[in-house]
Amino acid sequence: MSTIHWIDAQPRSARWHSESGLPLPRRVVVADDRMKAAVAYRLACEGTGLLWRGDFQNARQLLRAMDRRVGRAAPGAAGTTAETFRQYRRFRAHRARVLGKLLVLLEEEYVLALRRAPDVRSACIEAYGPSGGPVAVALTELLGVISAREWREKGVYVPALGARVHPHYGVFAPTRGEYVDLVARAPLPRGGEVRTAFDLGTGTGVLAAVLARRGVGQVVATDVSARARECAGDNVRRLGVERAVRVTGPELYPEGRADLVVCNPPWLPARPASDLDLGVYDAGGGMLHGFLDGLAGRLEPGGEGWLVLSDLAERLGLRSREELMAAVEGAGLRVADRLDTRPRHPRARDTDDPLHAVRAAEVTSLWRLAVA
Repeated sequence: MSTIHWIDAQPRSARWHSESGLPLPRRVVVADDRMKAAVAYRLACEGTGLLWRGDFQNARQLLRAMDRRVGRAAPGAAGTTAETFRQYRRFRAHRARVLGKLLVLLEEEYVLALRRAPDVRSACIEAYGPSGGPVAVALTELLGVISAREWREKGVYVPALGARVHPHYGVFAPTRGEYVDLVARAPLPRGGEVRTAFDLGTGTGVLAAVLARRGVGQVVATDVSARARECAGDNVRRLGVERAVRVTGPELYPEGRADLVVCNPPWLPARPASDLDLGVYDAGGGMLHGFLDGLAGRLEPGGEGWLVLSDLAERLGLRSREELMAAVEGAGLRVADRLDTRPRHPRARDTDDPLHAVRAAEVTSLWRLAVA
């Protein structure tokens, strides 16, 4: 267990926790409303943690001021798209490390004892589980926990379901509806008589729910993440499809065979910096290859595997179309059909994004795969 130490009238210590894998600060000093942004930024760049003991709203203002200083070092476009992406990731990691040095202390039962601080107890219990005593976290992480609680309560409207899906903390939210729409409109195999389906890497359970609403008799939804399994189970109950959907894990494939196997793996074959990145980054394409390599042996006769995948990795130079097709062929599969859609999310229209051209041209596809 990592512990931070500081002096606040007398020596004190608390457990250190970071969901995003931020390193333990080299040293920790107490900071309050008198601290200037320039000083805070310099100390943070040096690796010093700033344990905030002032007004909560002033801490948020200080964080924004520090962020503006970090932003001055933001990279522009590099010589190649792949190098632009690598520079962008390095900058994002640097930004997270610097801003992650502004800390807050959560006392027993996650009490945030700062002036004008919100009650964060319920949000922290949902994110972290029962309190284990005082814990120090980055203010950026706590703000993420608060935001996740709001997303969980409000939910994300999914047109394909005509209902809201409620993401839990640390579970990728279905804010990009185009991939859900692909699963909602793709023609079902076996003439539509799909008795069983697997949804691999279910996350919030949104695709499993879509399949159940389309009349699939039994959907087995899997996920490696315990948080995702709890989230999917919650949404399955909220949507009233619990009789048709069973959530399990942590194995990628459940036992048995299915008429349809759906997989929407993380789209970028790059190393995730933390568990929170697992919805976006798939080191070495491990989940993608796991799905492809196991598919032929898990399909019923006449069944299909649906691979829902963006071509963003190809446009970034992280994976070629030839490599993807070779993986499909090497797994004893063939492409029966492909459905495409274009992005509708706001980042595709953000011209200030150094990767704007790539994001705007992105195509998300549902590959209908059958045994060769």
